[in-house]
Amino acid sequence: MTKKKVCKSCKIFVEGTECPLCKGNQFSTNWQGRIYIVDPNKSQIAKKIGITVKGEYAIKVR
Repeated sequence: MTKKKVCKSCKIFVEGTECPLCKGNQFSTNWQGRIYIVDPNKSQIAKKIGITVKGEYAIKVR
């Protein structure tokens, strides 16, 4: 099983060759922990870490 790749700037999990949020192409497979934000407007965690779009995010990216 291959590790999922994560956008280095947004920390969102990416399937293709372009980040859906920032349109960047800098990815890493070296990440730790994940969080899924369902409703960023109601989530205190999303507000604290600056997430405004729902999705699956890595907590730490190297």
